[in-house]
Amino acid sequence: MNHYLRIFTQRNTAVLLLLGFASGLPLALTAGTLQAWMTVENIDLKTIGFFSLVGQAYVFKFLWSPMMDRYTPPLLGRRRGWLLLTQLALIAGIVAMGFMQPNRDLTLLAALAVVVAFCSASQDVVFDAWKTDVLPAEERGNGAAITVLGYRLAMLVSGGLALWLADRFLGWQATYWLMALLMVPGLIATLLAREPENAVAAPRSLSHAVVLPLKDFFGRNNAWLLLTLIILYKLGDAFAASLTTTFLIRGLGFPPGDVGLVNKSLGLLATIIGALYGGVLMQRLSLFRALMLFGILQGISNFAYWLLAITPPHLWSMASAVFIENLCGGMGTAAFVALLMTLCNKSFSATQFALLSALSAVGRVYVGPAAGWLVELWNWPGFYAFSVIAAIPGLLLLAACRPALESVQKTGEFLPRTRWKAHYRLVTQGFGFGCLLLAIWLLSLAMSATTSWQPPHLADYLFSAGLSVTLLMVAAGVILDIFATRRDR
Repeated sequence: MNHYLRIFTQRNTAVLLLLGFASGLPLALTAGTLQAWMTVENIDLKTIGFFSLVGQAYVFKFLWSPMMDRYTPPLLGRRRGWLLLTQLALIAGIVAMGFMQPNRDLTLLAALAVVVAFCSASQDVVFDAWKTDVLPAEERGNGAAITVLGYRLAMLVSGGLALWLADRFLGWQATYWLMALLMVPGLIATLLAREPENAVAAPRSLSHAVVLPLKDFFGRNNAWLLLTLIILYKLGDAFAASLTTTFLIRGLGFPPGDVGLVNKSLGLLATIIGALYGGVLMQRLSLFRALMLFGILQGISNFAYWLLAITPPHLWSMASAVFIENLCGGMGTAAFVALLMTLCNKSFSATQFALLSALSAVGRVYVGPAAGWLVELWNWPGFYAFSVIAAIPGLLLLAACRPALESVQKTGEFLPRTRWKAHYRLVTQGFGFGCLLLAIWLLSLAMSATTSWQPPHLADYLFSAGLSVTLLMVAAGVILDIFATRRDR
């Protein structure tokens, strides 16, 4: 028992828990809780849908993360100083939202929601950088587990509990003020935390803070393998979770109330237990072994939904499937966050962690349309069988990355690339060109949405060309990495 409780007795446990709580608390206040408030105030559905764009700050936080690597606030150092600034701004923003009325101050409320989401995403950037810098390799699994615990508890408080308090006791404005008050423990944790020891010097300029993190990462041995691993490791888990609520309600006919109770409450509990248990197991396992074991469990756990789809529906079988899938997903999340921390250079941990976490969200964000199409093609049993198969490419890539992961865990340093530098340079340039085409595609979409300028089929051509070039370059980089690894052996 003492071995399992050791995760709660380490020096940074309380700080990680409170900062994880502060990181998760603002999320629902600009998403589900805000949508509920606007719905109660009879705001039209188009406007409510527009407010969902506020969350884009969490996707594009890597764009301003180099500033947090480059500049150091005058108080508390580079990491804690930014934490203090973002948390003070969050408290002020949430308090200000409480003074608003959606049916009277909609424009100002939208502006405040954007500010709160921006500050929350910025707090996530610097918190991820702080824990990457301060946690030694052997404590990263535990740190990830404690962070997930605090984050999930905060989402429960600012989501379900906030709705209940607003409806039954406090009203919406007082509830937002209470949520702002609950940010204060995170502020205290920032003051009690220690700035990373032996901190690496900040980049000399903002341009260095932007360019050097990319140059550092793509100059490593097996960079393309690791990049693809980050995108694919939780792909099967993302497919399984993408349509869970629709599957349980429409596919199996469970009442929405039962689905909400089981899928949200029991699923949240299972995720927390899985993350904590994964952190405990990582005290005994190497990073590679933990990733492989938890990745296999993530894939196999999707069979629970497949079994649910081919058997008569019962509440206990639904609860069992939800618990097993979220338990294994939580274990995988603990190891995956530890992987992201391991791959960050402490000189630019804010920028690299923000970029890597954005890449890890690609699968989760974009599997939705493909998932709906696959369900129509194969029905629910075939879809969940496919979600198990979708976990296999990530595991194969993980096996190919084993030498690199074991080397960095032993030495704490990344092996530089030594072979075929000209070929890799061409691949990197081609990848950058593909990304440029996709950026122009996004710009053309924005221009066509705000002006009458709509060139025929340009957006379609740009998207197809950009995506094709990008995927082709990633595949070429992975192939080069595989051959280079074999030569090194």
